[in-house]
Amino acid sequence: MHPMLKQCDVYAMPASIFHASFKARPFWWEAYAPQALPEVLLPKSARVVVVGAGYAGLSAALELDSLGFDCIVLDANEPGFGASTRNGGMVSGGVNVGKRYMSKPMSAEQSAPFLADAVDAFFLVEELIAREKIDCGWTKSGYFLGAWCKSHFNDMAKKVALLNEAADSGSYLVPQDRQREEIGSDYYRGGMVVARSAHLHPALFFKGLLDICLKRDVQIASKTPVIKLTETTTGWNVETPRGNIAAGDVIIATNGYTGDATPQFKRRVVPVGSYIIATEELAPDLAASLSPKNRAIADTRRVLTYYRMSPDGKRMIFGGRAKFGHTDPVETAPILHRFMTDRFPQLQGAKITHAWTGNVAFTLDELPHMGKFENLHYALGCNGSGIAMMTYLGQQTARKVAGKSNRFCAFDQPEFPSHPLYTGNTWFLPWIGRYFRTRDWIDRQLG
Repeated sequence: MHPMLKQCDVYAMPASIFHASFKARPFWWEAYAPQALPEVLLPKSARVVVVGAGYAGLSAALELDSLGFDCIVLDANEPGFGASTRNGGMVSGGVNVGKRYMSKPMSAEQSAPFLADAVDAFFLVEELIAREKIDCGWTKSGYFLGAWCKSHFNDMAKKVALLNEAADSGSYLVPQDRQREEIGSDYYRGGMVVARSAHLHPALFFKGLLDICLKRDVQIASKTPVIKLTETTTGWNVETPRGNIAAGDVIIATNGYTGDATPQFKRRVVPVGSYIIATEELAPDLAASLSPKNRAIADTRRVLTYYRMSPDGKRMIFGGRAKFGHTDPVETAPILHRFMTDRFPQLQGAKITHAWTGNVAFTLDELPHMGKFENLHYALGCNGSGIAMMTYLGQQTARKVAGKSNRFCAFDQPEFPSHPLYTGNTWFLPWIGRYFRTRDWIDRQLG
């Protein structure tokens, strides 16, 4: 038994769901775990300093390098330590653009330019994987979104039309009586399929980006947090525990791990913990029945769940907002196991081998953002679409720094909203969680 399961009765009570080999770390790290790179000598100056070595930071660095710009990437931990190697590995092709939990959903006209960029983001990931021969289990098998209630299903007709018109996504409705064609469950009230969607191994995709950077001799300094940024007459002074760097431009690509060095962004990005479990290897027939077409799956609940089979098709990878706030993944594993077995009663006996968490970066207008604020460039706020969106916004930000942007990016908005009562402390998340759970319960009761 994992030692944390012995700490209190909360953990001891559901111990039967944990496999003997249980690990409180990402399943993805079995294939590639983030590791510190050999120490690099920090330069006295660099044309561009990129803060954050995740998808956005590495994508920006690759683009800068291809454009002949000298840059260095700094990360407070090992490159990829955050969400880039912890996420669910789902590339949804824009289905989440315009979806809002706390404010009025975007109209079709408002959503269209963002969807067009989401398409470009999807194809950027696909092109990178093909061109660089990144072995990361890229699988274009589509995405199924389950309707939590009848009203959600009825609303999907407009979403399907918008996705097909603005993003050519190959979307279509799936009525409840045909749901078993998409998922081995009767849990939802029907749903919709987005054909142009994919999933991959997120840690191996990150490793692929990192390997390209290292092959091109892009400088990456791990275990080098930025302590302070001070604007100068020629750019920025970037202060770290290992020395200072004079930078012409700085790109902030810290997403859900944005810290005190950039308080202006910390108060604009809300880090929300997302939790994931992986089951033990399942019987082949059972595994094949859960997602007959190997779709990535999510639902329209406010307390979101998302899931898929592992790249080898042997395990269920199941994630969601088990708690609002930040807590230990071992504590949330039984909650996710219950969510999973609500949808798949046939997995009642499946034990958990891995449980982990990572931060998703939400913004106050629930849209990803790139741009320039107080003379700092930034790519922040994945809002749950990190793989494609952050890779794309990193690239687009680099092109903007280099003066090579030849088109307007919809996510490059003049406004990056903040709120006078939010400075980075997420004390309010449990209250939002209670509100979401109540609304979900009411919606479900109504059908």
